[in-house]
Amino acid sequence: MILAIGLLALGGCATAPPRNPDNLCSIFHQYPSWYRDARRAQKRWGTPANVLMAFVQRESDFHAKARPARPHFLFIPLPRRSSAYGYAQAQDPVWRAYLKANGHWFKSRKHMGSSLDFIGWYTDLIHRELGISKWDPRHLYIAYHEGIQGYRSGYWRHDRHLLETADYVDRLAREYGAQLRECR
Repeated sequence: MILAIGLLALGGCATAPPRNPDNLCSIFHQYPSWYRDARRAQKRWGTPANVLMAFVQRESDFHAKARPARPHFLFIPLPRRSSAYGYAQAQDPVWRAYLKANGHWFKSRKHMGSSLDFIGWYTDLIHRELGISKWDPRHLYIAYHEGIQGYRSGYWRHDRHLLETADYVDRLAREYGAQLRECR
């Protein structure tokens, strides 16, 4: 009984977003485990840590339990438009594919290590399927957002909002990369 109450209490805890989300050094100083998680994912999948962290910032703004907004009809909440959840905003089908390929044990979309590993796995898949460089945050993000088939379709070329968002992710990843090289 005591163990169950303790686990429930821990399950309710979530890491607060970083105080300075615009500075990767500050983020990693505040959360050293995130630095280790990002380096581990980079080593395993080859996607640079600064790119992984830029994806997390854009997708969830570092909120562990992030979800898409719920639309309303008058005052009645409707179902969410997407199953995206957690730091990486991984949707249910691709999260299940990740778990199938990488094992289920101790993985959660609201855990930074799992989310960074997921992004690394998916960007590696994008690289293998589409040939997009892991050092090209703009096109990696477009394929991450649209999915591999969605990227292949090319419809994204006409989505101004997505292209602006991809440009933002590209700039942020480059800023994070420059900051990371100067961290002490």
